[in-house]
Amino acid sequence: MKRINEYKKLFGVENTIELKPLKKTYRDLVKEWHPDKFQAGDDRQAEAEIQSRRIIDGYHFLVSIAPETISANSEQYEESINSGIADFQHKGMLLEITFMDGVTYEYFGVSKPIFIKMINSNKLNRFAKRSIYPNYTFRMAKRENVEA
Repeated sequence: MKRINEYKKLFGVENTIELKPLKKTYRDLVKEWHPDKFQAGDDRQAEAEIQSRRIIDGYHFLVSIAPETISANSEQYEESINSGIADFQHKGMLLEITFMDGVTYEYFGVSKPIFIKMINSNKLNRFAKRSIYPNYTFRMAKRENVEA
């Protein structure tokens, strides 16, 4: 959740993420912080490189959790969650679930007690479908090539 709030603050996003204003803000920030804008040896050039990487990462992250992106990919998401859970891991408030089709999703804000309930449930995917998937912000983390 900290990461989401940090990027929302960087881009000035109040509540819901809308792609069109996000793209405009992204372009403005990139223009302002592009490293080529500063002379070689300038103290601000190093800062601009760090800031531009942060802007690019933030933009791609916010696009991946935007409602428009999630609804556009909902069919593929449904296929993934119905394929079954292959692996999972919990770090802090982040739950990573890799599904049988090779796709990994990150779920943000999943507390340790919820994670413990999940691993103690006798039907892992059923618990996740009821308690994790509909209640937490998520994004596709990676897609592995699975041979047929």
